[in-house]
Amino acid sequence: MSVIVREVSKRYGTQKALDQVSLTIEKGEVVALLGPNGAGKSTMMKIMSCYLPQSSGYVEVCGYDVVGHSLDVRQKVGYLPEHNPLYLDMYVREYLEFIAGIHRLGKQTRDRVEAMIAVTGLGPERHKKIGALSKGYRQRVGIAQAMIHDPEVLILDEPTSGLDPNQLVDIRNLIKELGQQKTVLLSTHIMQEVEAVCDRVIIINKGKIVADASTEDLQLLNQASRVIRVEFDKVYSWDQLKTLQGVLDVVPVSDLKLKIFVNSATDLRAVVFRFAVQNQWTLLAMDYEDQSIEQVFRQLTFES
Repeated sequence: MSVIVREVSKRYGTQKALDQVSLTIEKGEVVALLGPNGAGKSTMMKIMSCYLPQSSGYVEVCGYDVVGHSLDVRQKVGYLPEHNPLYLDMYVREYLEFIAGIHRLGKQTRDRVEAMIAVTGLGPERHKKIGALSKGYRQRVGIAQAMIHDPEVLILDEPTSGLDPNQLVDIRNLIKELGQQKTVLLSTHIMQEVEAVCDRVIIINKGKIVADASTEDLQLLNQASRVIRVEFDKVYSWDQLKTLQGVLDVVPVSDLKLKIFVNSATDLRAVVFRFAVQNQWTLLAMDYEDQSIEQVFRQLTFES
C-alpha cells in the first residue's frame, strides 16, 4: 500500500478543513481527488507530502509515518502544489539542477535533468529564464521538479492548469504512463481529464469523503439518473411507458426519440423491448446513457 490515511482531521483555528478522512491508495493507481473549492483537497495533499501536519489521525506513505519520518516520506514523494512556486530569475536547466541538488542526486543530476526536460517537453525552452516562460511551460517545469528524484508517489495539485489543448494531451499521456510504475494522486476541475487518465475517483466535500469508486462505478452511484435512449419508427402513446416498474419519467427528445429515466440498478432495456413487442411498437434503437463524472460530482457536492 503506497498511501494510508486513517481518520485524519485538520483544523485552522475554529474551521475544520478535514473531518475524519480515511482512504488508501495502492501502488500503480492513478487517483483523482475531486471537490469544490475549499473542500479540503489541497490540505489533504499537503499533509501527505509533509507540508502541513494533521490535527489528528494517522498518515503513512510508502511505509513511513508523515510525522515521525517526514524526511523519508519526502524522498518518496514528488509534489506539485496548486500555486506552482518557482524561482523566476533562474534558467530552466539551472532550476532543475538546483532541485536535483536539494535531493542530493549527485552524479545522477545531469541524466535526471535531461530526462525531465525530455518527458515534459521543455526542450525548446530549456535555455530561457523561468520568468520568461508561458504559464503552460511554467507548469511543465513544476511537474519536472516533482519527478526529478524519481519518487514512488506523485501528488499533483491541478497539474494541467494553464496548458493548451495539445499540451493537455501530452501531460495526460505522461501521467497515465507514470501510473504504470508509480502511485499518482491528482486534483483537477477538468472532468474529461479524470475520465481520460484516472482509475479511481475520490470526491471530498466540506472536509468529508462523499464518494470513493472506480471511474466506471462512480457513474452508477445514483441510479435515478440513468437514462435509456430509444428511437421508434413513428409516434406512439409514450405515456404508457411510465407504467413500467422502475421508470421515473419519459421525455421526448424529438418526434421519434425519447429519454426514459429509470431508478433501477437492473438493466431495464429488456423490459422496454418486451413492452414494445407486446404493443407492436417498432423499436429502431436503444442504449443506456450513464451519468458523466461531472453529473455525479454536481449531485454529491451541490448545495441547494
